[in-house]
Amino acid sequence: MADDLKHQLIDSSASPAVPGDGEAKPSAIPQDELDRITDELIQELKKVYDPEIPVDIYELGLIYKVDINDDRHVDVEMTLTAPACPVAGEMPGWVEDAARRVEGVKSAKASLVFDPPWDTSRMSDEARLALNML
Repeated sequence: MADDLKHQLIDSSASPAVPGDGEAKPSAIPQDELDRITDELIQELKKVYDPEIPVDIYELGLIYKVDINDDRHVDVEMTLTAPACPVAGEMPGWVEDAARRVEGVKSAKASLVFDPPWDTSRMSDEARLALNML
């Protein structure tokens, strides 16, 4: 997945210095470490698969947003290919486990969202190729 998309999904910026002022303060985590954590989070997310589809959830475009805060907690907003997915109850736990495997991450929480609904336009070229959709 392209770096620009990676940076759209992964937000490692700190919260605003003063609520509502719109300016983010620098993260307490050094930038080189944030970059490493981000890269390793992506690699771990690429190890999580929907059992019915032979493509990882990252390349499928099921990960909508990842936030890393100064306490090294990771929040993941994700979706499913269909709301009635048989592993809907399990997949957020798989994602949390994947995030916690990254050195430097202390905790993780994955939340399912269905807005916007997932569609095939969110898939990477790698996923399209794997599913013969190119």
